[in-house]
Amino acid sequence: MIKSNYTRITTKTLQEMKFNGEKIAMLTAYDFTLAGIIDQAGIDIILVGDSASNVMAGHETTLPITLDQMIYHASSVVRSVQRALVVVDLPFGTYQADSKEALRSAIRIMKESGAHAVKLEGGKEVKDSIERILKAGIPVMGHLGLTPQSIYKFGSYTVRAKEEEEAAQLIEDAELLQGIGCFGIVLEKIPADLAANVAAKIKIPVIGIGAGNKVDGQVLVLHDMLGMSKTFSPRFLRRYLDLNKNISKAVESYTIDVKSGDFPNNKEQY
Repeated sequence: MIKSNYTRITTKTLQEMKFNGEKIAMLTAYDFTLAGIIDQAGIDIILVGDSASNVMAGHETTLPITLDQMIYHASSVVRSVQRALVVVDLPFGTYQADSKEALRSAIRIMKESGAHAVKLEGGKEVKDSIERILKAGIPVMGHLGLTPQSIYKFGSYTVRAKEEEEAAQLIEDAELLQGIGCFGIVLEKIPADLAANVAAKIKIPVIGIGAGNKVDGQVLVLHDMLGMSKTFSPRFLRRYLDLNKNISKAVESYTIDVKSGDFPNNKEQY
């Protein structure tokens, strides 16, 4: 089993990992129990993603989740984590229009959840918000490519930056995010060659999701890689378990045992 030698992950150790060619493993988590399991298993970064809107609350998009809800999930995760760096998404509507509101949102996340960093979607259009947050001493991770909070602008979840103009803008935005002080960038659903080019051009870690294997690390939604959902099957997703099937079978067995009177048996009573 390959694990990092670091006993505690910080933004500094992530930079060292990139410099040393050590890949960075990142997963989402939204609750105390699963966060503790993946932390103990050696994950480097836990993203408390606004994907909680989809996998935890059943919304079609990430847009409905609120700042209060993100703080609730982040607090649950932080209480369980000993090693991983915990990064929290700033949800839609908390940073796009006003850099002062962005700072207030980031401060609330850091103070009320105990998280280690925040993540924002976008490039030059959110530059002022990122700079204001960074000036307050809060680490920021960027997010380029397919940005789910802009799904209604894009109109679909198809691969981004396939055309030359958009690819050039993505590279420019990545260099901008590095220049203003972001400690890392997530690249989502873009051509692998473009992602490799970005990772080679910039000195901060680049984490990919649907961005090929030439970046500095990978991120997946935990519920997807554990096979808890059957409805989401993009090309980049590898399912490591089929928990949907296993949980269903366990519940069926429990139900049968309860209805037959087999559970609890004599040994399971006081």
